[in-house]
Formats: sequence, structure tokens, C-alpha cells
Amino acid sequence: MYIPVSYQKKKVIQALRYHFIQRTEIRILIILVNVFAILSAGLLYWKMIRPEPFLLGSLIWLGLMAAFWYIMPQSIYAKSPTFRDQFIIHTTDQELVLENERGAAHWEWEKFSRFFESPHFFHLYFNPRSFFLIPKETISQDDLHTLRGLFHQKIGD
Repeated sequence: MYIPVSYQKKKVIQALRYHFIQRTEIRILIILVNVFAILSAGLLYWKMIRPEPFLLGSLIWLGLMAAFWYIMPQSIYAKSPTFRDQFIIHTTDQELVLENERGAAHWEWEKFSRFFESPHFFHLYFNPRSFFLIPKETISQDDLHTLRGLFHQKIGD
């Protein structure tokens, strides 16, 4: 199967947000900050604490949301030349191959640890921090179904 690949910045940023939200440590951090903010709001309401802890919790929450929603996805997009390139991906039973006019990269299926699907991309992970995005917009529905099955067979969830 041959897949032409080019990226749209807006969709890549959204996919990077999905990546961050999928991370267990980020989920835990967001939950803890939310619990702290809610707890401090309740204690402030009952006048058991001064406003500073509530303001601190709110500022931490806003900072985290800004970091995970805007700053980190934008910085990763800006640092990665891959997102501004065009190439072709083709799959075989043994490997996934990425090609453009400058060369090719071959990855055996065993190199991938997991994958998941977001609205516009397949996220193929080499390890928890290193991944590759395959846009779904240029793939027909039949090929999407075939590719999804291939990923389940070769990579697993």
C-alpha cells in the first residue's frame, strides 16, 4: 500500500496534543492540579484558607494547560523538519518504508512498540517519547480499514 504524506500544521498540532494527553504522567499531573484547585476553592469558600493557595492552584492549572495545549505542540512542530516535508509511505509484511527525493527510511514492524488512532492520524510509537504520525486524509476508506488491520496485526495496541 502506498500512502502520499504531507502535513497540515493545524492538524499536526492537534495530534501532538493527543500525544501529550495520552501520557500517563501528564494525566496524573493534570488530575492532581485539578484536585488541588478544587480543594483550595472549597477551602477558600468556607474561609478556611487565604486566597493565595487558590490563586496559586489557578495559576498552576493555567500554566499547565498553556504548556500542554499551546507551547509544547508548537515547539515540537517548529523543531521537526519532518512536518514540513512531503514523502511516500509504503508497507510490506516485514516493514514500513518512508521515501522522498533525499532517501528512504526502513522500519521493521518490531521497531514499533504500539500505535493509536486520533481523528486525523495514526500515531506509531517506537518508545513512549518517540513516534511517527501518518495522516489519514489521503487514504481511502478501504485502505484505512486495511491499514488499521495491518497495524493491529503487526504492532498491536
